[in-house]
Amino acid sequence: MENSPAPGLAGRREWIALGVLMLPLLLVSMDISILYFAIPFVSQDLEPSATQQLWILDMYGFVLAGLLITMGALGDRIGRRKLVLAGAAVFGAASVAAAYAHSADALIAVRALLGLGGAALMPSTLALIRNLFHDARQRGRAVTIWTAVMTTGISLGPVVSGLLLEHFWWGSVFLINLPAMVLLLVLVPFLVPESRTADSGTEGARDPFDLVSAALSLTALLTVIYGIKEWAQHGFAPVPALAVVLGLVLAHVFVRRQRRLTHPMIDLDLLGRRAFGGPVFANLLAMFATVGMAVFLTQYLQSVQGLSPFEAALWSLVPASGVIVAAPVATVLAQRTDRAYVMGGAFIFAATGFFWLTQVRTDSALWFCLVAGGIYVGGLVAAMTLANELAIGAAPPERAGSAAAVLESGQELGGALGMAVLGSVGAAVYSREMADALPADVVAALPGGEADAVRETLGGAAAAAVRLPAETGAGVLAAARDAFTQGMALASVGAAVVMVGAAAFSFVALRGTAGRATGKTGAGGGGGDGDGLERGSVEEGDLARAQTGVLE
Repeated sequence: MENSPAPGLAGRREWIALGVLMLPLLLVSMDISILYFAIPFVSQDLEPSATQQLWILDMYGFVLAGLLITMGALGDRIGRRKLVLAGAAVFGAASVAAAYAHSADALIAVRALLGLGGAALMPSTLALIRNLFHDARQRGRAVTIWTAVMTTGISLGPVVSGLLLEHFWWGSVFLINLPAMVLLLVLVPFLVPESRTADSGTEGARDPFDLVSAALSLTALLTVIYGIKEWAQHGFAPVPALAVVLGLVLAHVFVRRQRRLTHPMIDLDLLGRRAFGGPVFANLLAMFATVGMAVFLTQYLQSVQGLSPFEAALWSLVPASGVIVAAPVATVLAQRTDRAYVMGGAFIFAATGFFWLTQVRTDSALWFCLVAGGIYVGGLVAAMTLANELAIGAAPPERAGSAAAVLESGQELGGALGMAVLGSVGAAVYSREMADALPADVVAALPGGEADAVRETLGGAAAAAVRLPAETGAGVLAAARDAFTQGMALASVGAAVVMVGAAAFSFVALRGTAGRATGKTGAGGGGGDGDGLERGSVEEGDLARAQTGVLE
């Protein structure tokens, strides 16, 4: 390749292609959180019911999570560049439709279409990195960029939303997607090579796409995530519990079907390798803490520190500065020692940040909370970067799409679990503390429904405090802020314990799966159980596969 500095090394064209691929990733991850501040304006305009409002917020994430595995396998079959272009077209068209939706039902349907487009884009971007960068060190840098862009997008969503809503109507938060999608459609055909499973003459490529497996994977993930979210929001109830059980049963059927198929949607042998399955589980634990604590930090900045939504969104970007230091340091250390030890150290670093967060009080200085956030965010992103790199490096190029989809599905499930478990812990502490703190005369002065709202959420207490006499309202609000902060502290303990467990898992289960990253093509390290040798042989065969038609 004329623009590559050396055989096997990516050159200017590959790095420009990476930059282009990061555009959809940034916007897809932003769309997960961009409606948080826009929903009051949407509610005023479209007047959705409470149930419709929840679906407007959740539909995008549900469909995105449920279709990742299907789209990853489809990209492996029809071509990942082709799927990126199709996803960009769907995402752009759905963005226009969402901006001009005239009813709540229409917006829910279009949010589902946005999830379809996002699911086509996300695994393909990570899979194409596997095919663009054959050198282990360069691929590590590319995966670091991918992870940072994904996490930054989630953080930027509320900021962009707040900025746009100060000057434009709520539909502008969707129209911001259009320029990037147009740029993607124009540049990708010239910069990104097509890649798919082997060549079109293989038996697997001629087999029809397995629609049954696609339906099973979609339904299983949707029902599990729905059940977990409903359980977290409303406590135990038969319907959410049945949804989780049904999802697990369907997942079991899906796995059994994959074992019988000649060309399965998920390579279960690959998932069983420590060098791939281990990082998938480590990423799940990292997202458990990331998403589970994000809700607490956002509410603390707004409802305890008293910042406006836009101010809170801007300050919430400060912890991301920890990534600037932690991720490059972790990458450098991974060149010199076993990545399992570096990942374990990153999880310990994150646990330190969570333990720091347990010391935050209602009257703590803003910087005290932000430093804690910077420590745990830096540790988590460093660990996720190395886990992503290890997993994608362990996957053969022809299965990179489905491998990336499995990795991202694990992240989505981890996030849902984190929100459910840690959110439930915080809610339980809040309710208990408020039940003890509210004087009987204050409870008697509140209408029945409003008293329940005060006991359940900090937002409910803040709304009720405005309607009470000044002194009583101030007392209720102070008690609610203290109860919320105590709930956040206990949830932080839970997150820290999980991070210590993730560190122990990395030290024990991932040791020897990758060895050191030498920066040479094919550097896989040596694994005591053979996983490292398998990974090494995969990487050494990358260029040979490229020369024989894996990359077109």
